[in-house]
Amino acid sequence: MDARTVTCGIDMVLFDFGGVLADEGFANGLRAIAAKHGLNETDFVNLARDLIHTTGYITGHAGEGAYWQAVRGSTGIAGDDASLRKELLSRFIPRPWMFDIVKKLRESGIGVVILSDQTNWLDELNERYDFFKCFDIVFNSYHIGKSKADPSHFSDTVSRLRGVPERMLFVDDDEGHCERARKTGMKAIRFIGRGPFLEDLARYCPGRWFDNGSS
Repeated sequence: MDARTVTCGIDMVLFDFGGVLADEGFANGLRAIAAKHGLNETDFVNLARDLIHTTGYITGHAGEGAYWQAVRGSTGIAGDDASLRKELLSRFIPRPWMFDIVKKLRESGIGVVILSDQTNWLDELNERYDFFKCFDIVFNSYHIGKSKADPSHFSDTVSRLRGVPERMLFVDDDEGHCERARKTGMKAIRFIGRGPFLEDLARYCPGRWFDNGSS
């Protein structure tokens, strides 16, 4: 079925990056760092996730050096910034089947947006994979100055896009982010895997035109 023949109940889809458009490199990389240092992986991930917010790195109010310094100081891990960064960025592997969906949504006249809680790492990943060109606009918390933990970030995003929230669909692997999006009136899908996502998306865009069987 040609994507352009499908009528969707949405005008715009907003995608998270890590964990949706690509493998979750942040958490997976942190787990690898924890394992190398003999630390509890869950505790380490939770602490490092908290620190990216409390240092202000996620919203561009601090640099990467301050973040890794805080992580080292709180956990005792070793490694320079570049080595630690590599553990994370090497694990953000784009998912070709998701980018096929993005392409077909865009071809059908639906707006496609990245809404990511990322740092300047997202810019580095784009330099490596050149995916910004696949989207109409990219909103990155590092440049916006707000993260998805802040409910106003979603209402601000709706205003920036001049959209109708009820006709906007947000896709994220974090249920808390999805719930904050829903409270603005947006529809939301929590991404937990390919199969459930395709089923959920079909409720908004009937048909299976977006699933070409590729991995």
